[in-house]
Amino acid sequence: MTEETENDKESLFDAPPIAEQERMVEAMLFATSEPLTLKEMEDRMPHGCDAAEAMAHLRKRYDGRGVRVVKVGDAWAIRTAPDLGFLMEKETVETRKLSRAAVETLAIIAYHQPVTRAEIEEIRGVSVSRGTVDQLLEMEWIRFGRRKMTPGRPVTFVVTQTFLDHFGLESARDLPGLKELRAAGLLESRPPPGTMPQMGEGDQDADEESTEGQSELFED
Repeated sequence: MTEETENDKESLFDAPPIAEQERMVEAMLFATSEPLTLKEMEDRMPHGCDAAEAMAHLRKRYDGRGVRVVKVGDAWAIRTAPDLGFLMEKETVETRKLSRAAVETLAIIAYHQPVTRAEIEEIRGVSVSRGTVDQLLEMEWIRFGRRKMTPGRPVTFVVTQTFLDHFGLESARDLPGLKELRAAGLLESRPPPGTMPQMGEGDQDADEESTEGQSELFED
């Protein structure tokens, strides 16, 4: 085999230029409806590509533009710049309502995860109906976590990447405070500032199935 042929063979395994890798990452993020991890993108790219480096270049290129590259948990997505969200209101407005019990349960899981059903009930002061948990699971805002190493090995609940993406959060550490939650309609504004809302009030199963006392969540 000649030296030229050997060089040609080695070139087949060379990674594309970083600019081309950046284009690949951009194309995948635009085409997918769900955030993608660096590994998922790198698995689809040619041998030798560095998705992390390509992502760094892509984020820099989109800095200050109408859309931006954002991190959602361990994954990445392209989203409209927050200050331009109002332009999409007609296309994306969707009103979702949860019972007060579901809102409280979701808040407890978000702020105390991983948390068991018994721990949720202890914090709220009332039992958690299966319907409440099922609703949050169906919305894919919570999921089952690891079982606790305690008697009975109870299952835990944690918030999902879908939940983080819906509220524009990189991780659960970025959850808003009480003021922001009330402004978004996630908590009622009756409790005085600086205090937690009263848990368990009006939380009978019958109330959970009705539309009375429901809290309106964020509009996309």
